[in-house]
Amino acid sequence: MTHRNPLCLAAATAATLFLCHTPARADLVMTRDNTAVYTDTDYTQSLRPTLPERLFTSKAIEKEIVRIKRTLTNEKLAWMFENCFPNTLDTAVHFRAIDGDDDTFVYTGDIHAMWLRDSASEVWPYLPYASKDDELRQMIRGVILRQFKCILIDPYANAFSDGPENSEVYERRWELDSPCHCLRLAYAYWKETGDKSIFTDGKWQEVMRLILRTFREQQHKDGHGPYTYHHADSATNTPASDSRSMHPVRPTGLIASAFHPSDDPATLQFIIPSNFFAVTSLRKADEILRKVNRDNATADACAALANEVEEALRHHAIVEHPTYGRIYAYEVDGFGNYLMMDDADVPGLLSMPYLGDVNPNDPVYLNTRRFVWSEDNPYFFRGNSGEGIGSSHTGYDMIRPMSLLVRALTSSDDAEIAACLRMLIGTDAETGFIHESFHKDDPTHYTRAWFARQNSLFGELIVKLVHEKKFELLDDL
Repeated sequence: MTHRNPLCLAAATAATLFLCHTPARADLVMTRDNTAVYTDTDYTQSLRPTLPERLFTSKAIEKEIVRIKRTLTNEKLAWMFENCFPNTLDTAVHFRAIDGDDDTFVYTGDIHAMWLRDSASEVWPYLPYASKDDELRQMIRGVILRQFKCILIDPYANAFSDGPENSEVYERRWELDSPCHCLRLAYAYWKETGDKSIFTDGKWQEVMRLILRTFREQQHKDGHGPYTYHHADSATNTPASDSRSMHPVRPTGLIASAFHPSDDPATLQFIIPSNFFAVTSLRKADEILRKVNRDNATADACAALANEVEEALRHHAIVEHPTYGRIYAYEVDGFGNYLMMDDADVPGLLSMPYLGDVNPNDPVYLNTRRFVWSEDNPYFFRGNSGEGIGSSHTGYDMIRPMSLLVRALTSSDDAEIAACLRMLIGTDAETGFIHESFHKDDPTHYTRAWFARQNSLFGELIVKLVHEKKFELLDDL
Protein backbone atom coordinates (compact mmCIF):
# COMPACT_ATOMS: atom_id res chain seq x y z
CA MET A 1 0.00 0.00 0.00
CA THR A 2 1.30 3.47 -0.90
CA HIS A 3 0.59 6.52 1.24
CA ARG A 4 0.81 10.02 -0.16
CA ASN A 5 2.22 12.77 1.95
CA PRO A 6 2.96 16.29 0.65
CA LEU A 7 5.95 16.40 2.99
CA CYS A 8 7.60 13.41 1.34
CA LEU A 9 10.10 13.72 -1.43
CA ALA A 10 8.72 10.59 -3.08
CA ALA A 11 6.00 8.03 -2.63
CA ALA A 12 7.18 4.84 -0.96
CA THR A 13 5.82 1.39 -0.50
CA ALA A 14 4.84 0.19 2.95
CA ALA A 15 8.09 -1.77 3.21
CA THR A 16 10.37 1.24 2.76
CA LEU A 17 11.27 4.34 4.73
CA PHE A 18 9.50 7.62 4.11
CA LEU A 19 12.11 10.30 3.45
CA CYS A 20 10.47 13.63 4.21
CA HIS A 21 11.33 17.29 4.11
CA THR A 22 9.20 20.11 5.44
CA PRO A 23 9.81 23.79 6.06
CA ALA A 24 10.05 24.75 9.72
CA ARG A 25 6.53 26.09 10.27
CA ALA A 26 3.77 25.57 12.81
CA ASP A 27 0.73 26.12 10.58
CA LEU A 28 -0.18 22.51 9.84
CA VAL A 29 -2.53 19.87 11.18
CA MET A 30 -2.40 16.14 10.68
CA THR A 31 -5.25 13.91 9.58
CA ARG A 32 -5.76 10.46 11.06
CA ASP A 33 -3.09 8.99 8.80
CA ASN A 34 -0.78 11.90 9.71
CA THR A 35 -1.04 13.51 6.28
CA ALA A 36 -0.14 17.19 6.58
CA VAL A 37 -2.75 19.85 5.93
CA TYR A 38 -1.69 23.47 6.35
CA THR A 39 -3.98 25.81 8.28
CA ASP A 40 -3.64 28.79 10.56
CA THR A 41 -2.58 27.09 13.75
CA ASP A 42 -0.20 27.49 16.65
CA TYR A 43 0.96 25.59 19.73
CA THR A 44 -2.44 26.04 21.34
CA GLN A 45 -4.22 24.12 18.58
CA SER A 46 -4.22 20.34 18.84
CA LEU A 47 -3.18 18.35 15.78
CA ARG A 48 -5.19 15.30 16.82
CA PRO A 49 -7.85 13.94 14.47
CA THR A 50 -11.33 15.23 15.16
CA LEU A 51 -13.29 13.14 17.64
CA PRO A 52 -15.33 11.26 14.98
CA GLU A 53 -12.09 10.34 13.15
CA ARG A 54 -10.34 8.86 16.19
CA LEU A 55 -10.13 5.07 16.14
CA PHE A 56 -10.29 4.63 19.93
CA THR A 57 -10.98 7.00 22.81
CA SER A 58 -10.18 6.37 26.46
CA LYS A 59 -11.78 8.50 29.15
CA ALA A 60 -8.84 7.84 31.46
CA ILE A 61 -6.28 8.92 28.87
CA GLU A 62 -8.28 12.04 27.95
CA LYS A 63 -8.44 13.00 31.61
CA GLU A 64 -4.70 12.46 31.96
CA ILE A 65 -3.93 14.61 28.92
CA VAL A 66 -5.84 17.49 30.49
CA ARG A 67 -4.09 16.98 33.84
CA ILE A 68 -0.58 16.78 32.37
CA LYS A 69 -1.08 19.78 30.09
CA ARG A 70 -2.08 21.92 33.07
CA THR A 71 1.28 21.19 34.70
CA LEU A 72 3.39 22.11 31.65
CA THR A 73 4.39 25.73 31.18
CA ASN A 74 6.41 25.13 28.01
CA GLU A 75 3.83 25.74 25.30
CA LYS A 76 5.43 23.58 22.64
CA LEU A 77 6.09 20.70 25.02
CA ALA A 78 2.44 20.70 26.08
CA TRP A 79 1.36 20.82 22.42
CA MET A 80 3.57 17.91 21.45
CA PHE A 81 2.46 15.88 24.46
CA GLU A 82 -1.20 16.31 23.52
CA ASN A 83 -0.46 15.31 19.93
CA CYS A 84 1.82 12.37 20.70
CA PHE A 85 0.55 10.62 23.83
CA PRO A 86 -2.81 9.50 22.36
CA ASN A 87 -1.49 9.06 18.80
CA THR A 88 -1.61 5.25 18.95
CA LEU A 89 -5.20 5.32 20.18
CA ASP A 90 -6.23 8.01 17.71
CA THR A 91 -4.68 6.50 14.59
CA ALA A 92 -3.35 2.94 14.98
CA VAL A 93 -5.70 0.86 17.16
CA HIS A 94 -8.33 -1.34 15.52
CA PHE A 95 -10.35 -2.84 18.38
CA ARG A 96 -13.21 -5.28 17.84
CA ALA A 97 -14.46 -8.69 18.86
CA ILE A 98 -13.59 -11.91 17.04
CA ASP A 99 -15.35 -15.13 18.05
CA GLY A 100 -16.86 -13.26 20.98
CA ASP A 101 -13.54 -12.18 22.49
CA ASP A 102 -11.42 -9.03 22.51
CA ASP A 103 -9.18 -8.53 19.48
CA THR A 104 -6.97 -5.54 18.68
CA PHE A 105 -4.88 -5.08 15.57
CA VAL A 106 -2.33 -2.25 15.91
CA TYR A 107 -0.72 -0.50 12.95
CA THR A 108 2.89 0.52 13.41
CA GLY A 109 1.93 3.82 11.79
CA ASP A 110 2.37 4.43 8.08
CA ILE A 111 2.86 0.68 7.51
CA HIS A 112 -0.49 -1.01 7.91
CA ALA A 113 0.86 -4.16 9.50
CA MET A 114 1.25 -5.23 13.12
CA TRP A 115 4.76 -5.71 14.46
CA LEU A 116 4.86 -7.74 17.66
CA ARG A 117 7.49 -5.42 19.14
CA ASP A 118 5.84 -2.18 18.01
CA SER A 119 2.31 -3.10 19.04
CA ALA A 120 3.47 -4.02 22.54
CA SER A 121 5.45 -0.79 22.83
CA GLU A 122 2.69 1.39 21.39
CA VAL A 123 0.14 0.44 24.04
CA TRP A 124 2.65 0.06 26.90
CA PRO A 125 2.27 3.65 28.22
CA TYR A 126 -1.48 3.13 28.64
CA LEU A 127 -1.14 0.16 31.00
CA PRO A 128 -1.16 2.25 34.22
CA TYR A 129 -4.65 3.48 33.26
CA ALA A 130 -6.15 0.09 32.38
CA SER A 131 -7.60 -0.44 35.86
CA LYS A 132 -9.38 2.93 35.63
CA ASP A 133 -10.96 2.39 32.20
CA ASP A 134 -12.51 -0.96 31.36
CA GLU A 135 -12.70 -0.28 27.63
CA LEU A 136 -8.99 0.56 27.62
CA ARG A 137 -8.29 -2.64 29.56
CA GLN A 138 -10.24 -4.67 26.99
CA MET A 139 -8.38 -3.01 24.13
CA ILE A 140 -4.98 -3.90 25.62
CA ARG A 141 -6.26 -7.38 26.39
CA GLY A 142 -7.16 -7.66 22.71
CA VAL A 143 -3.60 -6.74 21.71
CA ILE A 144 -2.21 -9.54 23.87
CA LEU A 145 -4.67 -12.12 22.54
CA ARG A 146 -3.90 -11.10 18.95
CA GLN A 147 -0.15 -11.42 19.65
CA PHE A 148 -0.69 -14.94 20.99
CA LYS A 149 -2.53 -15.83 17.77
CA CYS A 150 0.32 -14.41 15.70
CA ILE A 151 2.99 -16.39 17.54
CA LEU A 152 1.00 -19.58 17.05
CA ILE A 153 0.82 -18.89 13.31
CA ASP A 154 4.61 -18.52 13.01
CA PRO A 155 6.95 -18.01 15.99
CA TYR A 156 9.70 -16.80 13.65
CA ALA A 157 7.66 -13.97 12.11
CA ASN A 158 7.98 -10.42 13.40
CA ALA A 159 5.07 -8.71 11.64
CA PHE A 160 1.59 -9.68 10.51
CA SER A 161 -1.12 -8.33 8.25
CA ASP A 162 -4.79 -8.32 9.17
CA GLY A 163 -6.39 -11.21 7.28
CA PRO A 164 -10.15 -11.67 6.75
CA GLU A 165 -10.47 -13.84 9.86
CA ASN A 166 -7.02 -13.91 11.37
CA SER A 167 -3.46 -12.66 11.00
CA GLU A 168 -1.24 -13.52 8.07
CA VAL A 169 2.55 -13.33 8.04
CA TYR A 170 3.72 -9.95 6.72
CA GLU A 171 7.45 -10.39 7.40
CA ARG A 172 9.42 -13.37 8.64
CA ARG A 173 12.39 -11.65 10.22
CA TRP A 174 13.50 -13.73 13.19
CA GLU A 175 14.06 -11.18 15.95
CA LEU A 176 14.56 -12.60 19.42
CA ASP A 177 13.08 -9.53 21.05
CA SER A 178 9.69 -9.85 19.31
CA PRO A 179 8.20 -12.61 21.51
CA CYS A 180 9.95 -11.05 24.52
CA HIS A 181 8.00 -7.82 24.05
CA CYS A 182 4.79 -9.86 24.00
CA LEU A 183 5.71 -11.60 27.28
CA ARG A 184 6.59 -8.27 28.89
CA LEU A 185 3.22 -6.77 27.92
CA ALA A 186 1.18 -9.79 29.04
CA TYR A 187 2.98 -9.95 32.39
CA ALA A 188 2.56 -6.22 33.08
CA TYR A 189 -1.12 -6.36 32.08
CA TRP A 190 -1.69 -9.18 34.59
CA LYS A 191 0.15 -7.30 37.34
CA GLU A 192 -1.74 -4.06 36.65
CA THR A 193 -5.26 -5.45 36.27
CA GLY A 194 -5.19 -8.82 38.03
CA ASP A 195 -6.94 -10.28 34.96
CA LYS A 196 -5.82 -13.91 34.53
CA SER A 197 -8.21 -14.67 31.68
CA ILE A 198 -5.53 -14.21 29.00
CA PHE A 199 -3.68 -17.18 30.50
CA THR A 200 -6.48 -19.65 31.24
CA ASP A 201 -7.81 -20.95 27.92
CA GLY A 202 -4.84 -23.20 27.14
CA LYS A 203 -3.61 -21.02 24.27
CA TRP A 204 -1.09 -19.21 26.48
CA GLN A 205 0.63 -22.43 27.51
CA GLU A 206 0.76 -23.53 23.89
CA VAL A 207 2.38 -20.18 23.05
CA MET A 208 5.00 -20.63 25.74
CA ARG A 209 5.88 -24.15 24.66
CA LEU A 210 6.33 -22.86 21.11
CA ILE A 211 8.49 -19.93 22.26
CA LEU A 212 10.65 -22.32 24.30
CA ARG A 213 11.09 -24.62 21.32
CA THR A 214 12.01 -21.68 19.07
CA PHE A 215 14.52 -20.27 21.57
CA ARG A 216 16.16 -23.69 21.93
CA GLU A 217 16.34 -24.13 18.15
CA GLN A 218 18.10 -20.77 17.93
CA GLN A 219 20.73 -21.78 20.46
CA HIS A 220 22.12 -23.78 17.50
CA LYS A 221 23.10 -26.74 19.63
CA ASP A 222 21.66 -29.20 17.11
CA GLY A 223 22.72 -27.51 13.91
CA HIS A 224 21.55 -24.35 12.24
CA GLY A 225 17.87 -24.73 13.03
CA PRO A 226 14.85 -24.50 10.71
CA TYR A 227 14.69 -20.73 10.23
CA THR A 228 14.49 -19.31 6.71
CA TYR A 229 13.74 -15.79 5.57
CA HIS A 230 11.49 -15.74 2.53
CA HIS A 231 10.22 -12.18 2.17
CA ALA A 232 13.12 -10.44 0.43
CA ASP A 233 12.15 -6.82 -0.24
CA SER A 234 15.51 -5.22 -0.98
CA ALA A 235 19.18 -6.06 -1.08
CA THR A 236 19.90 -3.60 1.74
CA ASN A 237 17.89 -5.28 4.47
CA THR A 238 17.75 -8.91 3.39
CA PRO A 239 20.19 -11.35 4.96
CA ALA A 240 21.11 -14.71 3.59
CA SER A 241 18.05 -16.85 2.97
CA ASP A 242 18.68 -19.14 5.93
CA SER A 243 20.89 -19.40 9.00
CA ARG A 244 23.37 -21.68 7.20
CA SER A 245 24.44 -18.77 5.01
CA MET A 246 24.86 -16.28 7.86
CA HIS A 247 27.98 -15.71 9.92
CA PRO A 248 28.41 -18.96 11.89
CA VAL A 249 28.08 -19.09 15.65
CA ARG A 250 29.48 -21.52 18.20
CA PRO A 251 26.86 -22.78 20.66
CA THR A 252 27.33 -21.08 24.02
CA GLY A 253 23.85 -21.12 25.54
CA LEU A 254 23.01 -17.75 23.98
CA ILE A 255 20.07 -17.46 21.57
CA ALA A 256 20.74 -16.37 17.99
CA SER A 257 18.74 -13.69 16.20
CA ALA A 258 18.82 -13.07 12.46
CA PHE A 259 17.80 -9.41 12.78
CA HIS A 260 18.26 -6.49 15.14
CA PRO A 261 15.21 -4.91 16.83
CA SER A 262 15.47 -2.20 14.14
CA ASP A 263 14.81 -4.92 11.49
CA ASP A 264 18.41 -4.73 10.24
CA PRO A 265 20.29 -7.99 9.60
CA ALA A 266 22.48 -9.16 12.45
CA THR A 267 26.19 -9.61 11.84
CA LEU A 268 27.25 -12.11 14.53
CA GLN A 269 23.74 -13.38 15.52
CA PHE A 270 24.15 -13.48 19.31
CA ILE A 271 22.70 -10.03 20.09
CA ILE A 272 23.58 -9.25 23.70
CA PRO A 273 20.74 -6.86 24.69
CA SER A 274 18.20 -9.23 23.13
CA ASN A 275 19.58 -12.10 25.19
CA PHE A 276 19.35 -10.04 28.37
CA PHE A 277 15.73 -9.32 27.44
CA ALA A 278 15.11 -13.04 26.90
CA VAL A 279 16.30 -13.81 30.44
CA THR A 280 13.90 -11.39 32.13
CA SER A 281 11.05 -12.36 29.80
CA LEU A 282 11.47 -16.07 30.52
CA ARG A 283 11.41 -15.34 34.25
CA LYS A 284 8.15 -13.42 33.84
CA ALA A 285 6.69 -16.41 31.99
CA ASP A 286 7.96 -18.71 34.74
CA GLU A 287 6.04 -16.71 37.35
CA ILE A 288 2.82 -16.71 35.34
CA LEU A 289 2.99 -20.43 34.66
CA ARG A 290 3.53 -21.26 38.34
CA LYS A 291 1.06 -18.84 39.92
CA VAL A 292 -1.75 -18.89 37.37
CA ASN A 293 -1.51 -22.23 35.55
CA ARG A 294 0.21 -24.41 38.17
CA ASP A 295 2.20 -25.68 35.19
CA ASN A 296 5.47 -26.40 36.95
CA ALA A 297 6.92 -28.43 34.09
CA THR A 298 6.78 -25.57 31.58
CA ALA A 299 7.76 -23.10 34.29
CA ASP A 300 10.82 -25.20 35.12
CA ALA A 301 11.78 -25.21 31.43
CA CYS A 302 11.55 -21.38 31.36
CA ALA A 303 13.66 -21.07 34.50
CA ALA A 304 16.28 -23.51 33.22
CA LEU A 305 16.64 -21.70 29.90
CA ALA A 306 16.78 -18.30 31.61
CA ASN A 307 19.55 -19.55 33.90
CA GLU A 308 21.47 -21.02 30.97
CA VAL A 309 21.31 -17.81 28.93
CA GLU A 310 22.24 -15.73 31.98
CA GLU A 311 25.29 -17.90 32.60
CA ALA A 312 26.32 -17.58 28.95
CA LEU A 313 26.01 -13.80 29.20
CA ARG A 314 28.40 -13.82 32.16
CA HIS A 315 31.02 -15.52 30.01
CA HIS A 316 30.47 -13.85 26.64
CA ALA A 317 28.72 -10.46 26.99
CA ILE A 318 31.54 -8.35 28.45
CA VAL A 319 34.55 -7.19 26.45
CA GLU A 320 37.45 -4.84 27.17
CA HIS A 321 37.41 -1.49 25.41
CA PRO A 322 40.70 0.48 25.26
CA THR A 323 38.98 3.71 26.40
CA TYR A 324 35.93 2.69 28.44
CA GLY A 325 37.15 -0.49 30.09
CA ARG A 326 34.74 -3.38 30.59
CA ILE A 327 31.61 -2.84 28.49
CA TYR A 328 28.83 -4.96 27.03
CA ALA A 329 29.34 -5.95 23.40
CA TYR A 330 26.39 -5.54 21.06
CA GLU A 331 26.94 -8.86 19.26
CA VAL A 332 29.18 -11.91 19.74
CA ASP A 333 29.54 -15.19 17.89
CA GLY A 334 30.91 -17.62 20.50
CA PHE A 335 34.24 -17.83 18.68
CA GLY A 336 35.65 -14.82 20.50
CA ASN A 337 34.60 -12.26 17.92
CA TYR A 338 32.46 -9.32 18.98
CA LEU A 339 30.90 -6.13 17.64
CA MET A 340 31.16 -2.89 19.64
CA MET A 341 28.25 -0.59 18.74
CA ASP A 342 24.70 0.20 19.74
CA ASP A 343 21.48 0.52 17.79
CA ALA A 344 18.87 3.09 18.80
CA ASP A 345 16.06 0.56 18.93
CA VAL A 346 14.78 -1.24 22.03
CA PRO A 347 16.27 -3.50 23.22
CA GLY A 348 19.68 -1.98 22.79
CA LEU A 349 22.57 -1.59 25.16
CA LEU A 350 21.41 1.86 26.27
CA SER A 351 17.85 0.66 26.98
CA MET A 352 18.64 -2.39 29.13
CA PRO A 353 17.70 -0.69 32.45
CA TYR A 354 14.48 0.63 30.86
CA LEU A 355 13.42 -2.98 30.25
CA GLY A 356 14.59 -4.04 33.71
CA ASP A 357 17.33 -6.23 32.26
CA VAL A 358 20.30 -4.71 34.13
CA ASN A 359 20.74 -2.48 37.15
CA PRO A 360 21.18 1.15 36.04
CA ASN A 361 24.08 1.44 38.49
CA ASP A 362 25.88 -1.64 37.15
CA PRO A 363 29.48 -0.44 36.55
CA VAL A 364 29.71 -2.32 33.25
CA TYR A 365 26.47 -0.73 32.07
CA LEU A 366 27.69 2.74 33.08
CA ASN A 367 30.89 2.20 31.07
CA THR A 368 28.77 0.97 28.17
CA ARG A 369 26.48 3.99 28.46
CA ARG A 370 29.46 6.34 28.07
CA PHE A 371 30.65 4.34 25.05
CA VAL A 372 27.35 4.22 23.17
CA TRP A 373 26.81 7.98 23.62
CA SER A 374 30.10 8.84 21.98
CA GLU A 375 31.63 8.91 18.54
CA ASP A 376 33.38 5.64 19.38
CA ASN A 377 29.98 4.06 18.67
CA PRO A 378 29.82 3.90 14.86
CA TYR A 379 26.08 4.68 14.95
CA PHE A 380 26.37 7.77 17.14
CA PHE A 381 25.97 11.03 15.23
CA ARG A 382 26.41 14.64 16.35
CA GLY A 383 25.52 17.70 14.31
CA ASN A 384 23.98 21.16 14.28
CA SER A 385 20.50 19.95 15.24
CA GLY A 386 21.41 17.42 17.90
CA GLU A 387 23.16 14.22 18.81
CA GLY A 388 22.10 10.65 19.32
CA ILE A 389 22.21 7.07 18.12
CA GLY A 390 20.90 5.90 14.76
CA SER A 391 21.06 2.57 12.96
CA SER A 392 21.86 1.13 9.57
CA HIS A 393 18.08 1.02 9.09
CA THR A 394 17.87 4.78 8.69
CA GLY A 395 21.35 5.42 7.36
CA TYR A 396 24.39 7.53 8.03
CA ASP A 397 23.97 10.85 9.91
CA MET A 398 20.33 10.11 10.75
CA ILE A 399 19.62 10.31 14.49
CA ARG A 400 16.74 8.28 15.88
CA PRO A 401 14.73 10.15 18.55
CA MET A 402 14.18 6.80 20.25
CA SER A 403 17.76 7.03 21.53
CA LEU A 404 17.04 10.45 23.08
CA LEU A 405 13.87 9.11 24.68
CA VAL A 406 15.62 6.05 26.08
CA ARG A 407 18.56 8.11 27.33
CA ALA A 408 16.14 10.35 29.24
CA LEU A 409 14.09 7.42 30.54
CA THR A 410 17.21 5.72 31.92
CA SER A 411 18.86 8.83 33.36
CA SER A 412 18.92 10.20 36.91
CA ASP A 413 20.70 13.37 35.78
CA ASP A 414 18.24 16.26 35.34
CA ALA A 415 20.62 18.16 33.07
CA GLU A 416 20.95 15.14 30.80
CA ILE A 417 17.18 14.64 30.71
CA ALA A 418 16.59 18.32 29.93
CA ALA A 419 19.13 18.22 27.10
CA CYS A 420 17.30 15.26 25.56
CA LEU A 421 13.95 17.02 25.84
CA ARG A 422 15.29 20.18 24.20
CA MET A 423 16.54 18.14 21.26
CA LEU A 424 13.24 16.25 21.02
CA ILE A 425 11.07 19.37 20.90
CA GLY A 426 13.57 21.15 18.66
CA THR A 427 13.79 18.45 15.97
CA ASP A 428 10.14 17.70 15.19
CA ALA A 429 10.30 20.00 12.11
CA GLU A 430 7.29 21.81 13.63
CA THR A 431 5.01 18.86 12.85
CA GLY A 432 4.18 18.23 16.50
CA PHE A 433 5.14 14.55 16.29
CA ILE A 434 8.22 12.40 16.85
CA HIS A 435 9.71 10.95 13.67
CA GLU A 436 11.63 7.75 13.08
CA SER A 437 14.86 9.68 12.44
CA PHE A 438 16.12 13.16 11.58
CA HIS A 439 19.31 14.40 9.96
CA LYS A 440 21.95 15.53 12.42
CA ASP A 441 22.28 18.92 10.67
CA ASP A 442 18.71 19.43 9.42
CA PRO A 443 15.67 18.23 11.38
CA THR A 444 13.37 19.05 8.48
CA HIS A 445 15.03 16.12 6.69
CA TYR A 446 13.45 13.11 8.43
CA THR A 447 11.95 9.66 7.91
CA ARG A 448 8.36 8.62 8.65
CA ALA A 449 5.93 11.37 9.51
CA TRP A 450 3.68 8.83 11.22
CA PHE A 451 5.48 6.50 13.62
CA ALA A 452 3.13 5.80 16.52
CA ARG A 453 5.63 3.84 18.60
CA GLN A 454 7.92 6.81 19.19
CA ASN A 455 4.96 9.10 19.84
CA SER A 456 3.86 6.71 22.60
CA LEU A 457 7.36 6.63 24.06
CA PHE A 458 7.49 10.44 24.12
CA GLY A 459 4.19 10.50 26.00
CA GLU A 460 5.52 7.89 28.43
CA LEU A 461 8.55 10.06 29.19
CA ILE A 462 6.51 13.19 29.91
CA VAL A 463 4.08 11.29 32.15
CA LYS A 464 7.05 9.82 34.05
CA LEU A 465 8.64 13.22 34.62
CA VAL A 466 5.38 14.76 35.80
CA HIS A 467 4.76 11.79 38.10
CA GLU A 468 8.25 12.34 39.55
CA LYS A 469 7.38 16.05 40.02
CA LYS A 470 10.24 17.22 37.81
CA PHE A 471 8.44 20.52 37.31
CA GLU A 472 11.53 22.72 37.51
CA LEU A 473 13.21 20.63 34.82
CA LEU A 474 10.14 20.83 32.58
CA ASP A 475 9.60 24.56 33.19
CA ASP A 476 13.19 25.49 32.30
CA LEU A 477 13.29 23.94 28.84
